[in-house]
Amino acid sequence: MNQIQLIAGRSHPKLAQKISSALKIPLSPVTIKNFANGEIYFRLQRKVRGDDVYFIQTLCAPVNENLVELLIGLDALRRASARRINVICPNFAYSRQDHKKVSREPISARLVANLITKAGADRLITVDLHSDQIQGFFDLPVDHFAGYPLFVNYLKKKKLVKPVVVAPDVGGVRRGREMASLLDCPLVIVDKRRPRHNQAEAVNIIGEFKGKTAILIDDMIDTAGTICTAADALAKGGARKVIICATHAIFSGPAYERLEKCQADQVLVLDTLPVETGRISKLKILSLSPLLAKVIRRIHTSRSLGELFSWEKKVSTA
Repeated sequence: MNQIQLIAGRSHPKLAQKISSALKIPLSPVTIKNFANGEIYFRLQRKVRGDDVYFIQTLCAPVNENLVELLIGLDALRRASARRINVICPNFAYSRQDHKKVSREPISARLVANLITKAGADRLITVDLHSDQIQGFFDLPVDHFAGYPLFVNYLKKKKLVKPVVVAPDVGGVRRGREMASLLDCPLVIVDKRRPRHNQAEAVNIIGEFKGKTAILIDDMIDTAGTICTAADALAKGGARKVIICATHAIFSGPAYERLEKCQADQVLVLDTLPVETGRISKLKILSLSPLLAKVIRRIHTSRSLGELFSWEKKVSTA
């Protein structure tokens, strides 16, 4: 069987090292640096010819630099004759631009998908795309994993009092319904108005949450305006406790300050992106590395990935 090699870009070294430790496979050495003018230099330090390579590079800030680093690394792997190039990109940037909302806008998610495909990737492994339709933008296999089952596993151990899952907007209803099914609890929906980018206002809350533990679930937190507005509205409306769950902790601009000051009791995120610890006292980070290590093993040995989704059976019958 062909050898596995793990290659890590510079975007998220902690996650790459956790995956390496879980697999007991060392990261293959690479040289990555910037020239004086900002251009990126990338060189593999060992041969990859005929091997299955897993390139770990999430798209965090600076997003554009990390994207170019990914593309250059893919080109290096392709030219070095790697057998299969698998991209592990937990956070796929530009996913919010997946269709034209007004005239003369780009569909940036499709553009990035084309760039990754043309650069030489054979497969993409990612988590919580902003919309499922983005999988169809790729002309290669996409393994798309949901983040909410990891939150469910954590929360079930906490024996919460009267839990309800809250979708922070109409777009998150499907995710909220599936999480509520796993927790066997009701769903509440926040009716939200967004007057402009990175700004949201909670208009109405649909469902009973007073005296209950409200679990807000979203795919990402950027400036934290949406999620904090919803958390404060729930607390003001009489929720017993408010827990925020989000897959991608983008945390731009005032996000850290808003999350620290908002009335949520706990903030749970996954490590799809590097996060500054210590700035939010109620922050808890759950790691994807055990799941991603299993995914790599199963892909390499041509085993089904569907076996990792036992939770889907409950959701489909709910």
